[in-house]
Amino acid sequence: MHNPIPPITEDDIADYLANTPDFFERHASLLAAVQLTSPHGHRAVSLQERQAEMLREKIRGLELKAAEMIRHGQENTTIADKLQRWTRELLLTRESRDLPEVISREIAAQFLVPQVAIKVWGVSPEFEHEAFAQGASDDVKAFASSLTLPYCGANPGLEAAQWLFDPSTAASLALIPLRAGMAPQAFGLLVLASPDAQRFASDMGTDFLERIGELTSAALSRLRPVVEPQLD
Repeated sequence: MHNPIPPITEDDIADYLANTPDFFERHASLLAAVQLTSPHGHRAVSLQERQAEMLREKIRGLELKAAEMIRHGQENTTIADKLQRWTRELLLTRESRDLPEVISREIAAQFLVPQVAIKVWGVSPEFEHEAFAQGASDDVKAFASSLTLPYCGANPGLEAAQWLFDPSTAASLALIPLRAGMAPQAFGLLVLASPDAQRFASDMGTDFLERIGELTSAALSRLRPVVEPQLD
């Protein structure tokens, strides 16, 4: 008794056509005869027309991706320009005691942050009575040192939010610890606030805020005592 021949499947047909590239050369009229359903209006179209539609759709997708890349590039250039202008203002600040105000004012102006506050501790004696060196409790200092990355999210009534001129309107916060290099202990905290709950969302990337923190920390190192190197 002969074993039944298994039926030909769609995969068998597709495999045959893929491995027989001259099939349609020998049966060129078949290409024009094949009718497919168009995704636009469900009308019947030829195989060539369907392929052309697929290519057009692919091109449109590539155009959208290219436009998105261009837009991101333009946004990155804009941010880089703002960061450069902000950094320039820090470098032009001659009086060290003016730095916290310049940092806050220029962040607000360049990056359109509605409220900015900053506190620094462990400063040199000549700066101890400045407003920026007052009002940070031990709890805030410990909290700042516990942050390995900027905190972004809602305002749950954190003490640092009270440094803002209008804490009640701060729906979202970014709290950026200030450190000397890789030191574990923070010597300050930068607070950014917005009435927009999504401006500093908890799932946002923090790379840019980290760069702001690094530059702010470097600038404010001028407020701290100079540590003399230990001689053996």
